[in-house]
Amino acid sequence: MKLAILLLIPLLVAADKSAELARIEGESHAEKRAREALDYAHEALREARDAYTKSDTAATSAHLEDVEQSIELADSSLKATGKNPSRSPKNFKYAELKLRELLRKLDGFREEMSVVDRPVVERVIAEVQKIHDSLLDGIMGKRK
Repeated sequence: MKLAILLLIPLLVAADKSAELARIEGESHAEKRAREALDYAHEALREARDAYTKSDTAATSAHLEDVEQSIELADSSLKATGKNPSRSPKNFKYAELKLRELLRKLDGFREEMSVVDRPVVERVIAEVQKIHDSLLDGIMGKRK
């Protein structure tokens, strides 16, 4: 009985995290949704690191997928505002700074990982880098 409960805990935690991401997606204010998604990405990365130190590769992959989904949500939320990043940079700059910080943390995490486990985090790094560069181009781009 105790073993069955212990085996169900990771599934319950994953379901709870999916519910948190769904709650963030339900936020009606796009800029607030983007900020919450970025904060959630940092939390998911922390949990991925914790799972990796416990040698739980399945949970690590799941948390890294949450990181990727949340930054994609933040990016789409910022685009949904319809604002020009170079004219109204406040939320776009906040996202750019948070993504830069996330990239540093992901890079440090990759260095801590075994070479065999790195492809999972490298895929997430590539996606975060792409969105970061897009935001930076928008902020520094021509004012229209």
